[in-house]
Amino acid sequence: MNQRFVLSEDQLKTYSPLSFAYIGDAVYELIIRTVIVTRGNTRPGRYHKEAISYVNAAAQADLIKKIKPALSQEELAIFRRGCNAKPATTAKNQTRHDYRIATGFEALVGYLYLRGRTDRILELVELGLKDE
Repeated sequence: MNQRFVLSEDQLKTYSPLSFAYIGDAVYELIIRTVIVTRGNTRPGRYHKEAISYVNAAAQADLIKKIKPALSQEELAIFRRGCNAKPATTAKNQTRHDYRIATGFEALVGYLYLRGRTDRILELVELGLKDE
């Protein structure tokens, strides 16, 4: 990752978990899209259909269950902060519980991304997608 996007520890302390979730959502979706495209060439409509099966609150809640035992104390703290954040809206067709868990997951991904830890994000996503 380009170091110009990495934030210092002091800078990271000033960000809300919803800010982390905002960028984390985009990072996670890009990773999922990359995984799907590298599985084989097909029509964009098929890519999209498969991607939405991974990039939704219920799927992210399932993924975090798989990776939670592998999280460090720092990562767990960020995840919990994200779960406890109060978003202005909730996703349609998703439970409030799953949406909060997904927000925690996205906050963790965003935090790691802004720390320059894309290697760790990929490691966690790979662990979560194992056996799929």
